[in-house]
Amino acid sequence: MRLLVAAVGRLKAGPERDLAARYRERGGQIGRGLGFSACDMVEIPESRARRAPDRCAEEGAQILAQCQAGGIVLAYDERGRSDLASEALASRIGGWRDSGKPTFTVVIGGADGLDGSVRNRADLILSFGAATLPHGLVRVLALEQLYRSLTILAGHPYHRGGPDGHEAA
Repeated sequence: MRLLVAAVGRLKAGPERDLAARYRERGGQIGRGLGFSACDMVEIPESRARRAPDRCAEEGAQILAQCQAGGIVLAYDERGRSDLASEALASRIGGWRDSGKPTFTVVIGGADGLDGSVRNRADLILSFGAATLPHGLVRVLALEQLYRSLTILAGHPYHRGGPDGHEAA
């Protein structure tokens, strides 16, 4: 299964970019032993349209062009679920892999969010909560959760969740 992160915008040099790269590389390394490809990254240029709906539509079309037919799409959107435990996400990813899906694409929209066409295409829509977060931080968090899911599938000690699905303190 190919792993792909499609994100609107380009991270500038700095700690967010470095941390995102680290989680992407680590995810690719552990994923290969689990039947996943290296974790590819596609940075989609931000639209220059004047109106927010037009920006979302342009960015959405570019995002959808990255989503392979028959593949799985996980979208991060402020209206998504914020209650899915890491173990449950890992289980879903493992199930999709085991069912022979060709790709798993993680989608992160731009400043104006995701176009409805992308949300409609998504197999799962998640959120990191009600707070507004900087784009670079969302990318780091999404990549960390992908890496964490892969470590759970591998039985790696990185994840030390408690019996209720929450991390042990």
